[in-house]
Amino acid sequence: MKMNPYENKRRWKYLLLFFAVIIASGSLLYTSFLVRGIARNERTRAEVWAMSIRQQFSADDNDFIKFVTDVRDSLAVPAIVVDEIGDIKFTRGLDSTKTYLQDPGNKKRKIKFDPLYFRAQLEYMKSQHEPIKISIFSNEYWLVYYQDSPLLTQLKVFPYIQLTVIAIFLLVAYTAFNSSRKSEQNQVWVGLAKETAHQLGTPISSLMAWIELMKDKFNAEDDPLIAEMENDVKRLEIVADRFSKIGSKPILEVHSVYDVVNDYVNYFKFRVSNKISFIVKGDANLKAGINIPLFDWVLENLMKNAINAIDNTGSITVDISLHNAKKQIYIDVTDTGKGIAKSKFLTVFQPGYTTRKRGWGLGLSLTKRMIENYHEGQIFVKDSELGKGTTFRIILKNRSNG
Repeated sequence: MKMNPYENKRRWKYLLLFFAVIIASGSLLYTSFLVRGIARNERTRAEVWAMSIRQQFSADDNDFIKFVTDVRDSLAVPAIVVDEIGDIKFTRGLDSTKTYLQDPGNKKRKIKFDPLYFRAQLEYMKSQHEPIKISIFSNEYWLVYYQDSPLLTQLKVFPYIQLTVIAIFLLVAYTAFNSSRKSEQNQVWVGLAKETAHQLGTPISSLMAWIELMKDKFNAEDDPLIAEMENDVKRLEIVADRFSKIGSKPILEVHSVYDVVNDYVNYFKFRVSNKISFIVKGDANLKAGINIPLFDWVLENLMKNAINAIDNTGSITVDISLHNAKKQIYIDVTDTGKGIAKSKFLTVFQPGYTTRKRGWGLGLSLTKRMIENYHEGQIFVKDSELGKGTTFRIILKNRSNG
């Protein structure tokens, strides 16, 4: 069974996204593991500091007290000690510019000068960790609150910064890669289209010569069959001309939208089943900038898609109207086919998407490009209901007044 190229590409995107999630999750889990390890170490350091305070009150040896104090100060993380009623007794590792101020009355003494800062830091520490309880006297205890060190805080934030940078890099890389790939694809398509137009030129010229020879030899100037053959060969000329114009800016001329649509429908309807009816309605005075060979190609793609969607008997209606508020011309192409699921409204315009076994999935993709890039308009699925039909809407700038 033939694999749809668009579906295959989408599977690859999902697969890459899946691996990206695994990598990101692994990075977060490993960093979380490191954070927990450092947090345990800092808890131990805080407990050592807390025990040193208790030892300071229970030891009689001054040298030992000094040793304990030195160990305490070298290991401690930012911390605050409070008594049973919540009054602050000691602090460690806080902002020195906010904790103490020189007493103007006594130059040798420092006083606490920013109580709000202490309280704010205490509340922050309470939100981070459970306190360490130490017994000072037989009937008295203090609580030691502490916070994460700057290193641990940075380590917690680092993976998110890392993932953000990686995501930005991947996004930029994907955008650049996608743009380069599209440019390469465009060059391939342009080259292929121009080469096709060149190859069609010789047999088309030969067929035109054979038709003229048949008219002269069999005196069949007015023969309807030969006239239809001539129309088809002229159609091939138009198709070749379309391909030759791909890649270059087409010239838009102001035409009646109704006349252009009606002329094409009159040609097209005789080449399909008579069980399908065609209706063209609208104001013939509405005009837009149109390149007729390319716009006929748009109509051809929409009509062929409509016919493929209609099982046996049905109708195709083209309704041309003016949207006064935006000065735009709406061209609604409605069929009575099997419809399109809402989830596929955007997908149908992707290159390679098709529901037919032998389809290339390029018709609507080319249609979108010809409308948006060459006619400066829009095309989208206006409405569709499974089992009832679909309406494609084309929007062109109104040029009725000049």
